[in-house]
Amino acid sequence: MPHDNAREPLLGSHHHHGASNHEASSTGGFAYTIADLAPLTDPTNPTTPSQMGGIDKILKGLKVDPKVGLHSDEADSHSTGKDSDGKFSARSKAFGRNILPTAKSATFFDLVKRAYNDRTLILLSIAAFVSLGVSVYEDYGPHHDPSEPRVGWIEGAAILAAVAAVVFTNAINDYQKERQFRKLNAKKDDRSVKLLRDGREQEINIKYIQVGDIMLMEPGDLLAVDGVILTSHGITCDESSATGESDALKKDPEEKCYVISGSKVLDGSGKMLVTAVGPNSFFGKTMMAMREATPDETPLQVKLDFLAESIAKLGMAAAIAMLITLVVKYFVQNALSNEDFPPGNVIFSDMVKIVIQAITIVVVAVPEGLPMAVTLALAYATTQMLRDNNLVRVLSACETMGNATTVCSDKTGTLTQNKMTIVEGTLSLKSFTRMDDAKKWKTEVKPEVAQTIIDGIALNSSAFEDKDEKGNLTFIGSKTESALLGFIKFLGASYSNIRGDYDIVKMYPFSSAKKTMSCVVTTPNGDEKYRLYVKGASEIVLRACTHYVDAEGHIRTLDDAARTKFEQIISSYADKALRTICLSYRDVSEHEFKKFKDDEAPNAKLTCLGVVGIQDPLRPGVVESVASFAEAGVTVRMITGDNLQTAKAIAKNAGILMKGGVAMTGPEFRALSKEEQTEAVKRLQVLARSSPTDKTIVVRRLQELGEVIAVTGDGTNDGPALKMADVGFSMGITGTEVAKEASAIVLMDDNFSSILKALMWGRAVNDSVRKFLQFQLTVNITAVVLSFVSAIASKDNQSVLSAVQLLWPPSPDVLKRQPTSRNAPLINFNMWKMIIGQAVFQIVLNLSLLHYGAQLFHLQSTDKDGNVYVSPHNLKVLRTMIFNTFVFLQVFNELNCRRIDDSLNIFKNLHNNKIFILVQFVVIGGQYIIVTFGGQAFKTVPLTGAQWLTTLLIGSLSLPVGLFLRLLPSYLIPESVLSHKSEEHTPLINPAKMRFQGVTRSIQNQNRFFDNVRRGNNRHAKQGNSAENLWQKYGATNNSADV
Repeated sequence: MPHDNAREPLLGSHHHHGASNHEASSTGGFAYTIADLAPLTDPTNPTTPSQMGGIDKILKGLKVDPKVGLHSDEADSHSTGKDSDGKFSARSKAFGRNILPTAKSATFFDLVKRAYNDRTLILLSIAAFVSLGVSVYEDYGPHHDPSEPRVGWIEGAAILAAVAAVVFTNAINDYQKERQFRKLNAKKDDRSVKLLRDGREQEINIKYIQVGDIMLMEPGDLLAVDGVILTSHGITCDESSATGESDALKKDPEEKCYVISGSKVLDGSGKMLVTAVGPNSFFGKTMMAMREATPDETPLQVKLDFLAESIAKLGMAAAIAMLITLVVKYFVQNALSNEDFPPGNVIFSDMVKIVIQAITIVVVAVPEGLPMAVTLALAYATTQMLRDNNLVRVLSACETMGNATTVCSDKTGTLTQNKMTIVEGTLSLKSFTRMDDAKKWKTEVKPEVAQTIIDGIALNSSAFEDKDEKGNLTFIGSKTESALLGFIKFLGASYSNIRGDYDIVKMYPFSSAKKTMSCVVTTPNGDEKYRLYVKGASEIVLRACTHYVDAEGHIRTLDDAARTKFEQIISSYADKALRTICLSYRDVSEHEFKKFKDDEAPNAKLTCLGVVGIQDPLRPGVVESVASFAEAGVTVRMITGDNLQTAKAIAKNAGILMKGGVAMTGPEFRALSKEEQTEAVKRLQVLARSSPTDKTIVVRRLQELGEVIAVTGDGTNDGPALKMADVGFSMGITGTEVAKEASAIVLMDDNFSSILKALMWGRAVNDSVRKFLQFQLTVNITAVVLSFVSAIASKDNQSVLSAVQLLWPPSPDVLKRQPTSRNAPLINFNMWKMIIGQAVFQIVLNLSLLHYGAQLFHLQSTDKDGNVYVSPHNLKVLRTMIFNTFVFLQVFNELNCRRIDDSLNIFKNLHNNKIFILVQFVVIGGQYIIVTFGGQAFKTVPLTGAQWLTTLLIGSLSLPVGLFLRLLPSYLIPESVLSHKSEEHTPLINPAKMRFQGVTRSIQNQNRFFDNVRRGNNRHAKQGNSAENLWQKYGATNNSADV
């Protein structure tokens, strides 16, 4: 069933319930409320003033005279009248002020709490406090040996230190990123606008604009409020940053009268009535909506939480099993012993020791290094990403981007430059196909012809160059005129100098009805006294031409053959979705000039200079980035507010739209049922004429299909989709404040290609976490089994490893593989093979050393009766050597864990990873200090050089074992033991299959066409299923035969 929201307001319900709006009933004596005025400025379905009884009724209801404006003495009895706010307190109370409530910034303490809200960290903290409590009791209890140092607290303290390091690293990182973002996005509230108040023009700070104010509009104004046009002298607005509409929009007081905040006045002048300010304006509503949403857990967070839960359960199960086993063993041994049963205080003391052993199992089972590894990986990656012009506001967005399967990109300002430019042209019958070739064109045509073209562009224009709101030089005026002035500036001409050399005697502004603009100038050195320049829509201007300038610079009669040639040029440009402008002129005698009317341009008998094609060009590197995304298995989809023809042309040029893909408009998509929308998004590559509602629907449907979505955008209209996406990218230079606030990552250079670097870093982070997991879980499984078995086998119930000994802190090729599925396990088949294989090897090796090590290392002694025994000191040496061997096994296994696939070369690019090498030296150095000077704290004794070398050589056996495991064929391990299921994300539609179907459909359509021609049958073929119908209706091959 079709949706009934095709005419929904752009930002949902008009009624806003924020505290700043006040209740609708609080009208303050005005005839209208905030909700009443909201429909006037809804871009998708604006209500015209005539539908509300006329503009005069609205003005009366808001108590304002359009000729006078608001009165400064409009103050109630409680107002001081000393400032603008006090003067209009009743109006401010009814309609709000033009100030957004200050966003509540998270304090450092809030960031610390947020960072600590992690299951693994909480589990570690519980283990640490239990360990601390038991060890303190043991150290200061009645059974403590005075000769032993009180160092039991080290175990718990070390875990808490690791937790604190993770929490504060996360919090500090988030705090710094937020400060960077606030600095980047600092508001500029000191702008002033011109208002009509007390019957005179006044400059007022934008903070003090009131509903009911009469605002004066001029070219270059960036509007901070919503309103309706009262008078218009050719007002043209650019709403691209607000709605995504790249075409300039003409405004008039009747039908197209709405003006929304965030838009810019390009041309013309006039007056507008302010109808919404602050949180009630288009900009304000969007900005406030961005503050309400909260991010969901990232794919990695979900997997890590599941892993933490599983480890906690397994750790507790192992601890309980160990506790029961040791308790049973204790009482059985004492019952069978020939000695008397120990007294109660001794039993209690022994039970405490058994509990400590069980707690050690829990401590060992939890991968305490994992949170730190994730934090360090993210912190390092975000720092490096800033160098690649990615400011990461949300730390987790980095790893989420690594799992991205779809990039939904805005067109205007993201894929394109948001700057209309001449990209092709045929002037004086000499062509250029890109802007860079224009200078070569200038050298090939006659200088006088080139000068005529340049003069015509400079003089027949109302645009001018000035500084924008950011202080950068830019052309102010319509986008078409700005593109033409940019063209002659590129050729080295100065429009201002040319205008200074000529006297413009008549100007005929652009008329939407006639689609032309003309001017007459004096030509002191010309054949005639005056010259008429005309530009406009190509087909209209060409119709008025009788002559043209050929390649040699001669004026020729525009016969049918020449006219056909120009029409073919115009048609070829139109097929590429270029806006075509025809340039022409005519020399005028003084006698003719006197007959010219002031209100009707004399556009006849013109000489055609040529045609140029204007387009908002792609950003550099976009085509290559889209191709790289495709290689990485990531689909790029364009979602834009622009028209379908232009969107398809840009998407085709960028490599986004391919045969078999779907291109459709937002209203068409919105009208589909939910099932049809779900089917359509699988092939959807271009969505044009889309509203924010459409964008959010597309993102939601893709997420329902299991896709991980990255959304890019720069405009206010992109805000809701940026917030809903798994990762939102905004533009740092051209992006609006709303877009930046909604995004997780800010592209500092506005370059679409930077998103590719974010994908690379995201995948690198995910790989790093998995590499660490492969290493850490090997350590944990080995340690748990060793502690369990050795404690049960030991006569005194002591583990071979103490808890403190186990607390060790821890390319472009990633773009050549498919993304990992959202539901893929964190630990894949190859990782499990390495983890289990290494763990089994290390367990067997360590247990063998535990039983035969004394003999192997020559630590046995013989008493006078010939009995072999191990002295207490040598037993400590053995335990230290086993500990040392355990650590070296992990050091060498870290090399194995540099690869999580079956690649044999684990040393690849090792020399470039200086941090990895440094960490290994730090670990070995730390181990030497612990063994040599650890003493009672770590239960170690110093080793000789030979003993160090022996343990190192035994530890290096991890490398050949790793090689063997990599060479072990997968089929030797049954599916029932380890799942072989691929972790790669399966695309919604296989690109190769889609292209094949597109080509097949094209051939079928052609055959059907010829069959119908032969039979004279225009009836449509019988339609198939819903999905097939959708594809036939909106498929790229159906809409654009040359795609």
